[in-house]
Amino acid sequence: MSEARPLHLRLPYLGLTLIGGSLGTAAREAISLAVSDVDGIPVAIFGINILGAFCLGLLLSALSRMGPDVGMRQKMRILIGTGFMGGFTTYSALAADAASLLGEGRVGAGLLYGLVTVVIGGLATWAGIALASARRRNASAAPSSPASTASPETPESLDEPISSPEPSSHEGGDDR
Repeated sequence: MSEARPLHLRLPYLGLTLIGGSLGTAAREAISLAVSDVDGIPVAIFGINILGAFCLGLLLSALSRMGPDVGMRQKMRILIGTGFMGGFTTYSALAADAASLLGEGRVGAGLLYGLVTVVIGGLATWAGIALASARRRNASAAPSSPASTASPETPESLDEPISSPEPSSHEGGDDR
């Protein structure tokens, strides 16, 4: 009966998220304490969010290209992606810091800080996805042993959409 429960309500997955989130939050706090603000701009939070966006893009793209979101890949996604990266990145602090800058009358700095973080974060996510794609492409182009070429998890085409590594019956070339 517990298998009918949604994934996010299952105790083992909540535990993975808790462990990863605790470690990610601790890492963020350590970096925040080690890196001082520059002219009132929280550069540590900016860097954390950009690094987190890059790593999340890299992780999720790499995992999706390895096969379906089951077993160890699913556990890694929950532990590292949802847990660690969720605790590490802090877009709530981004919003609070931007609002604080605006409240201090530093309208340009507040708006620029918020906008630049979101835009560069999006670009960092794209860069992580691109790196995972390039690494996968390079790995499949390299000479391999006979055992690795028989792997059932190797996709036949690297041009498949990232969001669905295995085509389903409703996906076809004519209905897109």
